[in-house]
Amino acid sequence: MPIKHHNSQELRSLYGERFRWYLLFSVMVGTMASIISSTIFNVAIPAMSQHFQLGQSRAQWVTSSFMVATTVAMLTTPWLLSRYGYRNTYLGAVLLLMLGGIGGGFSSDYNLVLVARVVEGLAAGVIQPIPAIIILHAFASHEQGRANGLFGMGIVLAPAIGPSVGGLLVDWMGWRSVFFMVVPLCLASVWLGLKFVPVNAPGGAAADRHGKSLDWLGLAIATTGTVCLLNGLVALHGTGWQQSAVLLGIALVCLPVFIAWQRHLLARGGKPLMDLRLFASKPFAAGCIVAFIYGVALFGSTYLLPVFMQLGLSYSASVVGTTMLPAGLVLGGIIALAGRMADRTPVHWLVIGGLSLLALSFVLTGVLQPGSSLWLLVGYTVLGRIGLGFILPSLTLGSMRSLDRSLISQGSSSFSFLRMLGGAAGVSLCGIFLEWRVAFYANQSPAIDIALAERVAGFRDTFLMLAVVCVLAGIAARQLQPRTATTSP
Repeated sequence: MPIKHHNSQELRSLYGERFRWYLLFSVMVGTMASIISSTIFNVAIPAMSQHFQLGQSRAQWVTSSFMVATTVAMLTTPWLLSRYGYRNTYLGAVLLLMLGGIGGGFSSDYNLVLVARVVEGLAAGVIQPIPAIIILHAFASHEQGRANGLFGMGIVLAPAIGPSVGGLLVDWMGWRSVFFMVVPLCLASVWLGLKFVPVNAPGGAAADRHGKSLDWLGLAIATTGTVCLLNGLVALHGTGWQQSAVLLGIALVCLPVFIAWQRHLLARGGKPLMDLRLFASKPFAAGCIVAFIYGVALFGSTYLLPVFMQLGLSYSASVVGTTMLPAGLVLGGIIALAGRMADRTPVHWLVIGGLSLLALSFVLTGVLQPGSSLWLLVGYTVLGRIGLGFILPSLTLGSMRSLDRSLISQGSSSFSFLRMLGGAAGVSLCGIFLEWRVAFYANQSPAIDIALAERVAGFRDTFLMLAVVCVLAGIAARQLQPRTATTSP
């Protein structure tokens, strides 16, 4: 049976007002698959490190390579949507994600694992800005908080259930098995996408296959800067400070060069990778600053927490996954509540309150020792997820509502890019900071066999560092201004 390529108006006439909820659910499934691919592998890192005999810095590149690819790919989403349409872009990214999962599951070489993670990251980067674009296009302003909350409630089930199932898979079938978890979700997402995702934007224009070409130079500059930034951070933990200085210097130079090129392209009437007119909106500019700092804490802790439970508290991978499940379920309920509150409550207070709870959970988790009650760990993790529940929908809507509709696609892409850039840096910083602190405590003690005590102390300091990062994000969040109506910057 041939597939009918409906636009949004035709789908709305077929399904009525329910269409926008069907569309939201369809992209939610694909986004869940991309988030599972991002978070589930953390429980497999110790087993994979042992299999390939990797140090901490090399092992963390399995996570960092995914995040680098995701970060850079996010900048291409607006152009892909404009050039190829919503359905083709979305389904193409989902199929690429599934290909990366299958390839990673059959990989027997560390370099092939990295390639599979990069492929998955590229797909996830294209997928993840799309839901925010759809919510702001398809829903009225007084419904956007509810839609974002319900969408977020479904999304958090992925990292809640994923590590639990992933931990069992690692214990039963080995670390490669976690790659295959995305396959069923990808297949379901393809079926839903063919049925409910329109070829054009909800209420927007159709794809322009003869439009302006992708800003390849801007993409090259952004990629170079991102890779040099992360490699420079990794090089900081060793003796090669000269290499680190060179890489960080290149990353620093890339920033003004990228901005200058984007301005030049915009002035010529071209299509820049990042439309700098976005930052004329004060809430959006402030939200991007918060998103970057918050990304450091969020993704850094997502990487750190499962590793701490296994290497610091000596839990198995299956226990780690089960321990994180209640926190994920609580997050699902809180994020739905926070989404509704974001429609009528000043969003900066929700963001600041959530960051405060997240910082407190880091401090409390850091003081845990081997032998501490498992229920304490569960409680502290739940506390942090309550904070996340208030931050996630509020920060996105508070930043994006002030944008003109013509800039929504670019805004979602740029916002997601900066959040993921902070996240990629956060993963590297956590790995570097942890190694530095463990080495520091090892040098301070004359004891011979204190590896566990050294690791626990290093984890404690790293969690405290993340708490400080949350406080900095809270200070920046004071600049977020509550907006309830869509206005032009």
